[in-house]
Amino acid sequence: MTVIAQPTPNPNAMKFTVGSKVGGPATFRKGDAVEHPLAVAILATEGVASVFWTADFVTVSKAPGADWATIQPAVESILRSRFETE
Repeated sequence: MTVIAQPTPNPNAMKFTVGSKVGGPATFRKGDAVEHPLAVAILATEGVASVFWTADFVTVSKAPGADWATIQPAVESILRSRFETE
C-alpha cells in the first residue's frame, strides 16, 4: 500500500494520503486521553504533537525542534501497517 507524504503550508505539519477511508474528522493531541489505536501509535512517535484525520488522509503536526527525517518514515510505516489489508 502506498502512503504519499506531502508538505503543507505549515512547516510543522505534513499530510499523509493513504488512499483508504480513514474516518473522522478527528483530532488527537499528545498528552490528551486518547483511546483510538491508530492515534495512540502515531502520537507515540517521538516528536509528534498532534494528529488530524478525515476522508483519506492524515495530517501530523510535529513539536518544535522535531525532525521530519525521523517522524515521516515512522508515520508512513504505521499507516502502511494499518491500511495494508484494505
